[in-house]
Amino acid sequence: MKAPITDHSHRRTTGGLFVVGALAFAGAATVLSSTFDWPDILREPTAVVLPAFVAGGTSLVWTWFATAWTYAILIVPILLLPTVLGRRGDPALRVATYVGATSVVLSLIGFLRWVFVVPPLADSYVSGNAVTRAAVDAAWTAQHQFGGALLGEHLGQLLAVAWSVAVSVAILRTRVLPRWLGVAGLVVSALYLTNQGDILATAVPGFPVWDLGGLIGSTSWGLWVAALGVVILLRPARSENATIEGGLPAGSASIPVPRPSAAADVRSSLP
Repeated sequence: MKAPITDHSHRRTTGGLFVVGALAFAGAATVLSSTFDWPDILREPTAVVLPAFVAGGTSLVWTWFATAWTYAILIVPILLLPTVLGRRGDPALRVATYVGATSVVLSLIGFLRWVFVVPPLADSYVSGNAVTRAAVDAAWTAQHQFGGALLGEHLGQLLAVAWSVAVSVAILRTRVLPRWLGVAGLVVSALYLTNQGDILATAVPGFPVWDLGGLIGSTSWGLWVAALGVVILLRPARSENATIEGGLPAGSASIPVPRPSAAADVRSSLP
């Protein structure tokens, strides 16, 4: 018995939010990069970061706010994706969905600390005396390494990579979406993973770093997410019933119906 993958509204919502979330975040991040030298400034000392933050004023705080919540959009299509693909019964994809949603929450924490934690620290650093600056320096470093490097960057990005790998493997295994999308997902996930060198170097001096890993990895991963949304939006109508109960593609398997034996036919014809 066939079961529809999803209705048109779910498919449009999921695909559209993947596209909108990826593009909106890219736009906000571009503004942040041009006004605050993000993400390079993340590796600068306190004496550089906090005065630059204060100089950015309220508009910089709102830019961080926009960057955080445009990225948060992705949590909705991530949660809807198994239903759209007709794979709600797939345990690996179910776990991957929770992993992906958690990655968004962790990244959101990393972004929003610039809205709720950094401003008072920056103001105290700029207006304080030497003793205050030393105290703020220690507080800044602690929250920056915990909320930024650990939660937002290390765990947030690792879980995002794990989600995209799991989705890509599911695509390749089930062919529910084009194969090239699965292959591309594995490639961009590997590229995004290289950015972990820069993050680990903040805790392990001398750890190998590929300077372009963050830029190439995050950009390619964002483009892949947008492509995933476009493919979902453009799926032909006939794909709406492309799976059967249990998550198998329609036409990929059939259940044999036993035929009556010849002897049974003969017996049934006897009076």
